[in-house]
Amino acid sequence: MSVRYTKHYLSKLEDIFAETDYILRYEKGNFQSGYCILKETKIAIINKYFSLDGKINSIIDILRTINPDTSKLSEKNRALLSEIQQNQLQI
Repeated sequence: MSVRYTKHYLSKLEDIFAETDYILRYEKGNFQSGYCILKETKIAIINKYFSLDGKINSIIDILRTINPDTSKLSEKNRALLSEIQQNQLQI
């Protein structure tokens, strides 16, 4: 499966965060990697001025870094998350 840089694909990735304990926020900031993860409070912050491609790549990087509880995820989101974490997506 390959990454599609569309708003629909971005919303699919955001849905994964909606079903986990992590909160995804878009904020102004000059993070070196384009995003920041506050692990104690389970918040992921992405630079809101990023392009669509940058936001999608940042969310994919974050999902590869964190280990959300997959028992709360729907089947579609669980399958998408497992593809992301197994590096099966072609960027």
